[in-house]
Amino acid sequence: MTSDTRLEEFLGQYHRGMDQFMRGSCEAVKPLFSKGDEVTLANPFGPVAKGWDRVVEAMERAAQNYQDGEAVEFENISTVIASELAYVVEVERLRAKVGARAEASDLALRVTTILRQEQGAWRIVHRHADPITTSRPPESVLPT
Repeated sequence: MTSDTRLEEFLGQYHRGMDQFMRGSCEAVKPLFSKGDEVTLANPFGPVAKGWDRVVEAMERAAQNYQDGEAVEFENISTVIASELAYVVEVERLRAKVGARAEASDLALRVTTILRQEQGAWRIVHRHADPITTSRPPESVLPT
């Protein structure tokens, strides 16, 4: 997967945290994000959040949309590591009760995560996740 053991360990911790996220808690993933002013989060539930406080608010709102779930699989598409930055492109396969649904549903998110070395540790500086994992017609980008 990667040639950086610390990054592999970090991603394993993040993936385990996503298991808790699918149960409605973002507490395990919060500490993995940079606390810098430029940290950003683009999740499927709203616009891009920028800055630690807004990212935490967006993360907490997003986690509340899931319950009784689990992270099923992380399909690595690409990992690129430079000296101070890295990015990971994955398809996250998840299962949870979403919103008010009583039944658990399978879902997949295409995710790009950008990481930076901060004080000798990897931290997420940007995460973008959306449900587009298959080809779509051109009209799908138009508002409905």
